[in-house]
Amino acid sequence: MIILETDSLDKSYGLVHAVNHLSLKVESGQVYGILGPNGSGKTTTLSMLMGIIRPDGGTYRWFGDQRGPAANRRIGALIETPNFYPYLSLEQNLKIVCRIKGIDEKDIQRVIKLVGLYERWRSKYQTLSLGMKQRLALGSLLLGDPEVLVLDEVANGLDPEGIAEVRTLIRQVASTGKTIILASHILDEVEKVCTHVVILKKGVKLAEGEVDSLIKGKEIIILTSEDSRQLDLALADSSAVESFTRKGEDFEVILNSGIKPVDLSRELIGKGIVLNRLEVRKNSLEDQFLELVKQDNTPKP
Repeated sequence: MIILETDSLDKSYGLVHAVNHLSLKVESGQVYGILGPNGSGKTTTLSMLMGIIRPDGGTYRWFGDQRGPAANRRIGALIETPNFYPYLSLEQNLKIVCRIKGIDEKDIQRVIKLVGLYERWRSKYQTLSLGMKQRLALGSLLLGDPEVLVLDEVANGLDPEGIAEVRTLIRQVASTGKTIILASHILDEVEKVCTHVVILKKGVKLAEGEVDSLIKGKEIIILTSEDSRQLDLALADSSAVESFTRKGEDFEVILNSGIKPVDLSRELIGKGIVLNRLEVRKNSLEDQFLELVKQDNTPKP
């Protein structure tokens, strides 16, 4: 089932083209990451999808053919920091959220247990750590058991412990089958949490697909030798090597299809080159991301 579909969604602020004819599709049960550096259009995209700002062009559809309040009732969105009262307890704050959303207050206990704050539910909000505050914010979205969560930079400002807490909670919620749309500039978080990702740069879609398929690529072989000059010449002359670059004393090598690192090692030993290091490095989302964003993907007029 298609949860969200956009067709050429577009938004400009003066001369800044914040979102540039963006088309994407999110299906039920996916944890869909919107990844990009600051200024790539992530928050603008989510704000249009939640009806906070109006698109200049294009369309979007939730749940097949819904928009506005009908769709929003089925979605829990965290795009801006929620306004909790610091002098009220967690329970009291969530009761206010229930009244605003028209949700039965009996759901508070379920949610407070889910986000791991049951022992603190009578504590004042101001006594919580940043990680706990973010978990409470996520809990407020889960009141009423929405089908979809929309999250914007939920790990911002958190220490490593807080990031780990939020990551664990997102995985836990995703395991129940909910669809989650998560905007972030943190590569590690997207790679560890998301099943699918779209990469944006200056509002332009650079790539989209399953995280696993995007990070699958050719292995990078790291080589060093005391005789760097001879290694340089040997790699340039090798039929096993597709390409290589030198970074200081390290050589980063990509092999031709069907060639294994041990094959290259034997070839170099046969030429009298002694390697101090041979390391196989798997491709990562970071490699793909950096490769994409350093390219000039600006649409030509």
